Amino acid sequence: MRILEQAAIFMLTAVLLVPLFQRFRLGAVLGYLAAGVVVGPWCFGIVSEVESTLHFAEFGVVLLLFLIGLELEPARLWALRRPVFGTGGAQVAVTALVLAGAGIAFGLSWQAAVIAGFAGAMSSTALVLSALAEKGQLGQPHGRESFAVLLFQDMAVIPLLALLPLLGGEAQSDANWMSAAKGVAAIAIVIVGGRVVVHPLLRFIASHGSREVFTAASLLVVIGAAAIMDRIGLSMALGSFLAGVVLAESEFTHELKADIEPFKGLLLGLFFMAVGMSADIGLLRAQPLLVIGLALGLIGTKAVIMYGIARVRGADNETAQRTAVMLSEGGEFAFVLLASAIALGVLDRNTAQLLILVVTLSMLLAPGVFALHENLLARWLQSTAPPEYDTIDEPANPVIIAGYGRYGQIVSRVLRMCGIHFTALEASYQQVDFVRRFGSKVYFGDASRLELLEAAKAGEARLFVLAIEDVEASVRTARMVRRHFPNLPILARARNRIHYFRLMDLGVKAIYRETFPSSLEVAHQALLRIGFGITAAERAVTLFKHHDEEQLALQYAVHQDEAKLIQSALESAQQLQELFEADKPLTGLPQPTAGVAQKKGA
Repeated sequence: MRILEQAAIFMLTAVLLVPLFQRFRLGAVLGYLAAGVVVGPWCFGIVSEVESTLHFAEFGVVLLLFLIGLELEPARLWALRRPVFGTGGAQVAVTALVLAGAGIAFGLSWQAAVIAGFAGAMSSTALVLSALAEKGQLGQPHGRESFAVLLFQDMAVIPLLALLPLLGGEAQSDANWMSAAKGVAAIAIVIVGGRVVVHPLLRFIASHGSREVFTAASLLVVIGAAAIMDRIGLSMALGSFLAGVVLAESEFTHELKADIEPFKGLLLGLFFMAVGMSADIGLLRAQPLLVIGLALGLIGTKAVIMYGIARVRGADNETAQRTAVMLSEGGEFAFVLLASAIALGVLDRNTAQLLILVVTLSMLLAPGVFALHENLLARWLQSTAPPEYDTIDEPANPVIIAGYGRYGQIVSRVLRMCGIHFTALEASYQQVDFVRRFGSKVYFGDASRLELLEAAKAGEARLFVLAIEDVEASVRTARMVRRHFPNLPILARARNRIHYFRLMDLGVKAIYRETFPSSLEVAHQALLRIGFGITAAERAVTLFKHHDEEQLALQYAVHQDEAKLIQSALESAQQLQELFEADKPLTGLPQPTAGVAQKKGA
């Protein structure tokens, strides 16, 4: 079959299956794996050249590791050092040790068992992060822990790939040590060359070349680093990762990401399809109990180990459970390790095929495991009484802050800096546990409950800061404060206009939309950068601010009538344009296009 026909088949299958899998929240990775199984030799047999496809598709992994390297700035790694190297390092080491021991018990050589152990210790970065993002859990404690462990796993792949040749056996020990020495030299060449040659080259191309030339240069950096490693018999992925790390702090990081990302997405999808093609479905048919048993054993073993590590490192039961389940499946980098081990002759093909099938099956089972655990955990949380609210045993403070998320914390830091005492209340005990680790004093409790407000001595407070993010909880709290403490002034945070209107209905007067000031600041900077003068930019932003605040009061009067509200918004936009046109002769406000042209002409 010709290459063009193969490409059409791959793209058609991916276009049909990947959106279907994403529709059912199974993830794009599983969609690509399924597409590979469908077109591969074990299903319809449309494409039979598995080896050549896999060899070409490995470039997708090369690009993925380059982008991972771009993300790993030294400063970011240092900030995450404890969860990354502590929790992540423990997870990889302990899991690999346990799985390697199981492999030896099943009759594998120690070299094969070590490779199987480290391959099984990997989890799916794409699968886990997409699942956390869909649920809005990336910022929660288990989301942060999962990200830290995945980050360490991504980094651990690199030295593991470099050390694979050393597992080739005693007869090749001299050659392996020579390969290791060459590897060290190649790493030095990539690092030094990246700083001495690549940085100046990219600056020159960015100044004198077109966008297309810069894209070609970006690909050349990746291919060149990969080719150096491949030339001496090491992993291409190692070279691309190092190139990414070297360029992580350059001024071209974002441009490189934007140029490489489309190629990475396509080729990585092709890599997963090639893995799906190589999955030995015949083995699953012949030995279903063995394969399914190993996949379930992998999931269970990894979950138990991760749960224990999380608990030892101080995570609460819920966080440890969620983190353990999220990281229990196999990962895409297991395919990379196993494919490299086959190519180097360190792992026999039959064993590798079994391991690939087990990892693939564990990833296919992962979304179901996630959903099952969520249901069981939700029932357990409902049947388990939450911790009792804290007892507030301090004298009355002038300020009460309800809600200690990102908004309330900023308010509290300013008050603390100025020596103003406050009482902070937070309804999420996970958030309370988290901020207490950083030395913040906050009480666990629901600010919409009258007994807690009385315990916080709201009747003696001078100000109530309503910083709760959840709209319903915010409105509930405002209603309680207005009803029982009508003389207590409220400064309220509003997430949007509807939230603003609901607080206005309760008689709250001082309401601040959380994104409004920062949005105006960005607009102000945008005007300055496209050629507006300082006075003109400030005048334009002030004009908009006053008009928007006036319209907000007018729209509040009709906010319960959707048709009138929409009509008011349309009229407001027209009025704003007319105000701007009328104001220009008085202030010298430029036309936007004239400002840009003037700047370019200068």
